[in-house]
Amino acid sequence: MNVVAKSKTACEVSGNHVTDHFADVGKTIAMPKGAEKEVPDIMLTRYACYLIAQNGDPKKPEIAFSQTYFALQTRRAELIEQKLLEAERVSARSKLKATEKELSDVIYEHTGGDDNFSIIRSKGDLALFGKSTHAMKLQWHVPDHRPLADFAPTILLKAKDFATEITIFNTREHQLTNESAISSEHITNNDAVRRTLIDRGIRPEALPASEDIRKVERRLATDKKKALGQPDVLNS
Repeated sequence: MNVVAKSKTACEVSGNHVTDHFADVGKTIAMPKGAEKEVPDIMLTRYACYLIAQNGDPKKPEIAFSQTYFALQTRRAELIEQKLLEAERVSARSKLKATEKELSDVIYEHTGGDDNFSIIRSKGDLALFGKSTHAMKLQWHVPDHRPLADFAPTILLKAKDFATEITIFNTREHQLTNESAISSEHITNNDAVRRTLIDRGIRPEALPASEDIRKVERRLATDKKKALGQPDVLNS
C-alpha cells in the first residue's frame, strides 16, 4: 500500500471524508512536437499533507522536512494555547480582586465595620471548599502572607467571583446591614456554587493548586516585552 493510500485510509478511519481532503485532478503537460498528455494528479488539503508526512518515509528529504514542519507547528500551537490559558487565569484573578474590593466597600457602607470583610470572606471559603481558608493554604502550600486565590485554578477563581457578585447584589437589593446577615448570604451563595461544581464532577477542595499567579504574570509580561522588543522594520 503506497503512502497516499495509507493516508486516505487514516483519513477515513478518523471519521473524515476522503474526498474532502484528497481530490483527484488531472493536468496537461506538453509533449514533444506540440503534443499534450493528460496525467493524473492529486490536490491536497493541509490535513492531507499532514497525513502523508506521518505515513511517509523519513529518509526522504521532503518527508523529513514535512514531519519537522508539522512537529514545530504542533508545538507552537501548544505554546499559544498555554499562553491563552495563563492569560485567562490572570484575567480571572484580576476580576476577583476587583469584585472583592467592591464587596469590601459594600460591607463597610452597610455595616461600618473594617474587619467584617475578612470574616465574611473566610466564611465564604469554608462554604465553597468545605474547609477553612487556613486548611486550604496548608493543603496548597500557600505562604501565610499570600491570598489563597493567588494559587487557585481558573475555575475556582471564577466560582468565587460569581458567588461574590451575588452577595454584592443581594446585600444592596435586600439592604443587609450587619455582618451576620451578609455572612449568611455569602455562605448561601458559596454553598450553591459548591453544589453546582460537585454536581458537574468538580470538587473544589480536591483540585490541585495552580502556579503562583505572580510568576505567571511576570512570565506573560516578559513574553510581551520580547515580542515588542524587535518590531519589524521597513526594507531599505
